Amino acid sequence: MEIPKYQKLADELREKILTLPVGTPTGSERQLAEEVGISRMTARRALDELVREGLLVREVGRGTFVARPVVNVPLQLTSFSEDMRSRGYAPSSQVLEATRIEAEGDVAAAFGVTAGEELILLSRLRLADGAPMAIERTHLRARRTPGLLERDFTSTSLYQVLVDDYGVRFDAGSQTIRAGIVTEADAEVLRVDPGSPVLELVRTTISDGEVIEWTTSTYPASRFELSARIAPASSASATATGAFSALRVRD
Repeated sequence: MEIPKYQKLADELREKILTLPVGTPTGSERQLAEEVGISRMTARRALDELVREGLLVREVGRGTFVARPVVNVPLQLTSFSEDMRSRGYAPSSQVLEATRIEAEGDVAAAFGVTAGEELILLSRLRLADGAPMAIERTHLRARRTPGLLERDFTSTSLYQVLVDDYGVRFDAGSQTIRAGIVTEADAEVLRVDPGSPVLELVRTTISDGEVIEWTTSTYPASRFELSARIAPASSASATATGAFSALRVRD
């Protein structure tokens, strides 16, 4: 069977894209059609194919560009640093805020404590190869982590410090994903347009039956998608499908 023209063009462009820097423009549908000698509709189908694969990204009013690589981030109790290193990226952080606060409202409810209990708030911009990936706002029990604010978390894994210095090993947790709109302050830090959609991952982790950490991670919605295996509701494995979920992050 003869390969469709749009597929041939998509295959040729795919090989070329893998050698180009992120952000390189592909040229318009009209330009591609004229260069290859095909119709604009065929050129459009080829570009559509590569956009669906995540190799290209369209920006309204600007054109089509080479997209950043996709990173798979499993939804499990591992650190951002571990996930990025396992995929060949250099993780780093910028500390936005590190302070002591009093628990109140949703935070107090998450920890199951009365208002006023002392907590630690550590807010960081998480990066991979220098590109902003997310803002993490982590709350921790102050009494379980004395001296934590004296540590430098620009290149140190928080989870590793909790294990090595405090003997805190997470043995359970839950994660909720919700949609929102980026705040003006977060938009500037994440380098996205004000008003852009974001997805917030709200994670609660438990050690020895006690909530130790409550973190909200804010990701630009354009940079990741969520995928998961699905099992029938009657299946005994249905309750475990979350362990197979994964985030596909476009940094």
